[in-house]
Amino acid sequence: MQYYSMYEIIDKKKNGHELSKEELKWVIDSLMNKSIHEYQMTALLMAMFIKGLNKKETAWLTDAMLYSGKTLSFDGKNVVDKHSTGGVGDKASFILAPIAAACGVKVPMIAGRGLGHTGGTIDKVESIPGFKTNLPLSEFKRLLDEKGVALIGQTKEIAPADKIIYSLRDVTATVDSIPLITASIMSKKLAEGANGIVMDIKLGSGAFMKNKTEARRLAKSILDTAKRFDRKAVALITNMAQPLGNKVGNAMEIVESIQTLKNEGPKDLTDLSLALAANMIHVGGVESSYSKAMKAAKSALKSGDAYRCFIDIIKEQGGDTSYIKDPSKLPQTKLTKEIKAPKAGYIKSMKTDEIGLLLTELGGGRKTKTDKVDFAVGFDFHKKVGEKIKEGDTIFTVHHNKNQADKVDQIEQRFFKDVLKVAKTKVERPSIIIEKLEQ
Repeated sequence: MQYYSMYEIIDKKKNGHELSKEELKWVIDSLMNKSIHEYQMTALLMAMFIKGLNKKETAWLTDAMLYSGKTLSFDGKNVVDKHSTGGVGDKASFILAPIAAACGVKVPMIAGRGLGHTGGTIDKVESIPGFKTNLPLSEFKRLLDEKGVALIGQTKEIAPADKIIYSLRDVTATVDSIPLITASIMSKKLAEGANGIVMDIKLGSGAFMKNKTEARRLAKSILDTAKRFDRKAVALITNMAQPLGNKVGNAMEIVESIQTLKNEGPKDLTDLSLALAANMIHVGGVESSYSKAMKAAKSALKSGDAYRCFIDIIKEQGGDTSYIKDPSKLPQTKLTKEIKAPKAGYIKSMKTDEIGLLLTELGGGRKTKTDKVDFAVGFDFHKKVGEKIKEGDTIFTVHHNKNQADKVDQIEQRFFKDVLKVAKTKVERPSIIIEKLEQ
């Protein structure tokens, strides 16, 4: 391997020059074999954050990170994964994956835990007793080949360079770089063997992207990088100006996912899950057009095929399916408190990231990576943006434990102070899908 000087690479990027494919590969290889220091990598990440990376550099960095660990491959083009940039109440993966799998798409899901205001897919599914998320890659691949879908936690074997780099970005204010986000997402998706990618880019108060311009930039970066790797991709910009669905909290979101798979879920969650699944079906080549893919997705949901597929996923990974057939067995609190509207009007907006942080205060999320999550606690929303409320109407219900009365009082105060805005005049209900971008 040719030797480069980390000092010279940092200086080169600091001055806004393009790094070569060989230089970027050397950096990642050196990071993995510990021949460069993490503080040097941090300096380079800051230079990348400030000066940016062009399309070629983004693809080269993705490539280097992709091959920093093991990679999987599958026959055919029907291996499609969906990635969400994270939000509050986002449990769509549990619905779209069985819908797509029931239609013939292979869905590899390597998901994370919650941190900050966003919930974690792994935390939610682990509220089902027995469900194993720490499967070896060989078992992950077997399930995908035989059953069409598998869900595991992040592993050291897939794109390990990303784990190191993300931990450095997380503590050095370099997370919100579109090229670095792109390389992080795409290195993992390509390593897990996805031939197609459907992106769910959240936009709004509960999302990482706060404006449409930045959301479009990220979508274009993902699509451009996917094209360079000869992968099909579609990006949806979706609304995260309020929680997705009605329930926020780990076990409560599994309950709502089951309700949706039984055709009893809220409209926004159902519509988004169907749209994402239909795009996966189309991108995977199972159906020749999006309209046909949507028809197939709706049929899988309506017929119960998707629900049966979900039960099969849980069973195959060691979960107790009786908790799916009878969701009342899932963790739940003994106490609830209804939070009522102090005045009449129309719900204008919610500061959704604050809702996620309030859940963390209740124990449903983590302040640090070592915190234990309470699967049972959460919020059930009865009113959402655009709905008319009267004084005394219940806006949401807090599900809490016996020793949390003080916290519930604080949540109520913070909700009306920092989260909810009420208008006197009628407010339009927001659309769940804002825009679709394709290659």
